[in-house]
Amino acid sequence: MADDQGTPPEESERIDPEPQGESPQAEASVEAVGEPVAEADVNAPEAGETSPETAETAPETPEPAPEVPEPAPEHPAPEIADPAPEEPEAAAAPEVEYVEERAPREKPAVPGADLEVDIVPEGVDPLAGANLDPYAEYEQDEAPAAEEELEDVVVAAPIEAVAIDLAAGARYRATGKRKSAIARVTLRPGSGTYTINGRTLGEYFPRDTLQRNIRQPLETVGYEERMDVIARMHGGGVSSQAGALRHGISRALLEADPNLRGELKRRGFLTRDARAKERKKAGLKKARKRPQFSKR
Repeated sequence: MADDQGTPPEESERIDPEPQGESPQAEASVEAVGEPVAEADVNAPEAGETSPETAETAPETPEPAPEVPEPAPEHPAPEIADPAPEEPEAAAAPEVEYVEERAPREKPAVPGADLEVDIVPEGVDPLAGANLDPYAEYEQDEAPAAEEELEDVVVAAPIEAVAIDLAAGARYRATGKRKSAIARVTLRPGSGTYTINGRTLGEYFPRDTLQRNIRQPLETVGYEERMDVIARMHGGGVSSQAGALRHGISRALLEADPNLRGELKRRGFLTRDARAKERKKAGLKKARKRPQFSKR
């Protein structure tokens, strides 16, 4: 039967009949542990052993040869650097890139630069300028200059409609000041003489410019030859005394005729000039002048 089915005789011989009873060793192990041991566990091979069936069925695998450690070299071999990439041959001619030449940058033109300036002054009709005189602009520029000259003439001209009482006993007194000079002035009817501290105008003020400034108030009113001036002065210098005298004469004329206030003030005769020398400061040579700096 075994030969007909094709089973090898070894396997048929190896199959044992089932044991009728448990071995005494198995009974002892069951008693010691207290649990029944399955038949599969009893028949299982021990750890580390292979069953004959698996040994025959499994293909024979060659055992790997034990690895033998190689002896370490005394001097480690130097690491070989990666070969540098081959540089292109220097002899080869470099490729020339064509660069487009840019046109020079031009400054953008200002819109309307070619147009003529056309400024229309206020109060002038722009449409009515087609037939204007080409020299009208120059005439307009000359007009303000002519007006300024007229104003100067008006200032120099005497004031009209002046009503001053020139009685024999009339006296008009006033005080004028300039810097630290004080002038006490008295106007009376006369021939136009000036007496200053008992001296004439030419003796007390030799400069023509100072004499001209002193005569301005009476010349403006038109009484330069109809009134005499008597003044007592002290303080200040020559220039400040001349300014104080003119200020005093102007105030005396205002006492004679209050209607002259507008004209005299417009010409600056009634203005008290407050300009004066600034005092010296400590540590300075003068009011503002500092001593020269010395580094050492």
